[in-house]
Parts: sequence; structure tokens; C-alpha cells
Amino acid sequence: MYVADWTADNGWNQGTVKPYGPLPLMPSAQVLNYGQSVFEGMKAQRTANGNVVLFRPDRNAARMAAGAARLSMPPLPEQQFVEAVAETVRANVDWVPPLGKGSFYLRPLLLGSGPILGLGPAPSYTFTVFGAAVGSYFKSGQLTPIDLIVEEHFHRAAPGGMGGTKAAGNYSPVLVTQLEAKKSNYADVVYLDAKTDTYLEEVSSCNIFIRKGQTIKTPPLKGTILPGVTRDSIIQLARRHGYEVLEEDVSVHEAMGADEVFTSGTAVVVSSVGSLTYRGNRRSFVAEGAAGSTALELYNALTQLQTEQVEDPFGWMYKVC
Repeated sequence: MYVADWTADNGWNQGTVKPYGPLPLMPSAQVLNYGQSVFEGMKAQRTANGNVVLFRPDRNAARMAAGAARLSMPPLPEQQFVEAVAETVRANVDWVPPLGKGSFYLRPLLLGSGPILGLGPAPSYTFTVFGAAVGSYFKSGQLTPIDLIVEEHFHRAAPGGMGGTKAAGNYSPVLVTQLEAKKSNYADVVYLDAKTDTYLEEVSSCNIFIRKGQTIKTPPLKGTILPGVTRDSIIQLARRHGYEVLEEDVSVHEAMGADEVFTSGTAVVVSSVGSLTYRGNRRSFVAEGAAGSTALELYNALTQLQTEQVEDPFGWMYKVC
């Protein structure tokens, strides 16, 4: 794991790679009392060319910096962020799975580690990166369609709030709905906008897309949904593949009438939605066990680029070793 520390007098130190282990925290650490913490999710993968690579790490650095600003935390410089992640991968390179067998998931984490009793920014901060070898996110398998249900009671975010920030506190509140949905054999829930209960926003941990004909739509970035790195990549790839892509409001009724629905995210990559349930009505989009055609097309386009099986026209790949 990589660990760096910040103080008001010295700023960020150089940081070091050390064996994975506990972080020293006082009970009065700001993060434990007031939740000053943002994180990222990234993957290192082996490629067809024998390299180990990262995917668009500069975008993760920028998103963490934006989240840090929102929570009054000192951002890590982009170059230090990217190199910290790369150093962590090099130190764990034996744990990066072979091509096609998974990836090494990385968790950069910035937290207010300094002690403070009154409400205020922490006097000191810690940045760490650790990781683990992983397979597919959903237990059914990477390309097996998932069943989603529209959440009608709770909201993930509200206008003017924190929904567009990858803050640690945004994630535990979704567990109550997610766990309830899983009791009914749904993989996850889709949240609606808090203002009108009309428009799709996102799934608990990934962005959502719908397709009607050759037009793909995804909810716009208004501060209530996360600006996903994979989301942005899918938008660019889809346009390159000849689709019209619109970033605009998607009503739940429009989604129920779509030809195809799929999700995107670092962990899920691209996942086809087999069915969407809203107020007891279940709409199926694909044959049982079969991925949607566009989801499969874009999944292949993205993963082949990420594993250097095709040319990278965007300059997205970062070679670690």
C-alpha cells in the first residue's frame, strides 16, 4: 500500500510504499466523527502486449481533486496521485491476474486523519492506495444480464447536495435499499430524481444508459450523479461506433419503453440490464441469459482497448510496467 501525509506546515510529503496494514487514527480523527473522506475506484490489467496498464488515471485524479475541494480537503497533485497508484501496482504486480482472468482493483483513499473535536476541517490528512485481485462485480458473471428495480421511497442525492462527489458518506445510505432489493432477487436498484420522482439518475454504484434504435441516452451531469470515467468513455466509444448519444433527462416511462438498458462503471465495466421493474411492472429487454447487443458491442470495444487488443485512438492507456 502507498501512504502519504499532509500537514498545513509541510503540505504533502513524498509518500512511501509499505506492507498493507492498519492506519493509525485517534478516536477524534475528523473522518471518524464528521466523515471527511473521498475515494476512487480503478483497475490495473495485463494486456495482450504483455504490459500492465491503468485506464485514464488522470480522470480519477481530477475527480478526487474536485471531491476534495467540495469537502474542504487539500487535493493531491495529479502527478503524485498517478505515480502513487502506479507504484502500488508495481509493488503488487504478482497479484495482477492474467489477461482475461480479472484485474487488480485499486482504491485510492483521501481522509481527514487528524484529530479535531469541533466541526471543522482536519488539521492533517492521509492519502493511501491499496488493492486486491478481482473478477466480475455481479455474482451472476460479467456478461450475464442483471435485474434492476426502481426505488420509489429513498433517494440517493438531491440538487445542491453531494451526489456528484465520490464521498465515502454517499455509499452506506444505499445499502438499506440494495439489500432489500437483493432479498427479492434483484441485483440492484435504480434511483429517481429527488425533485419530481420522474427521471432516472443512477444505480447504487454505476451509471445507466438506455437505447432506442440508434440513439443512446444517459442522465446528464447536474451535480446529483457521479461523473463516471467509464460513463464518459462509453459516450465517446458509442459515438465512434455510429450511435447518437444524448446526455439528457431519461424518464422512468421512457426507460421502460427502451429497446435496451445497460449500466457502466469501473467495477461493473458494462453490464446489460435484463429487466427493469417499476411499481410492480417488469419489463424485460433481452432473452434470458443473453446480453443486449449494444451493451456487448461497447463492452468489447472498451475491454479490447483497455487490454491493448486494439489501437487506442484516445490516448487513454497508461503503461505501468
